[in-house]
Amino acid sequence: MEDLFKKFLYTGVGLVSHNAEMLQKNLNDLIEKGKLTEEEGRKVVDDLVDDTNHKKDEFEDRLRNMVDSILRKVDLPSREEISGLKSRISELEEDLAAARAKDETTTTTKAKKKP
Repeated sequence: MEDLFKKFLYTGVGLVSHNAEMLQKNLNDLIEKGKLTEEEGRKVVDDLVDDTNHKKDEFEDRLRNMVDSILRKVDLPSREEISGLKSRISELEEDLAAARAKDETTTTTKAKKKP
């Protein structure tokens, strides 16, 4: 599923990159023909970059919300939950090892005391 999202994002980045190149080419043509000043061309590009960054942030938020929604629906544990479970398992393993060591010590001591 992660691969699908990566491909989707890369496709979006590729489209934005292609559109930016085409815009730059068209702006250069307009500047050469004198229909647009270099300053106006820079402003158009700056506005496009700002708008693209804003749209990218919106898209990432929507995608993140969509993924979170899907994960909630399939009831998969979060990273935090998995991390907490790993910590709890480690604690329980330590407790079990200590209890076994105590039992072995008690058993060994009782065996030594028998006549």
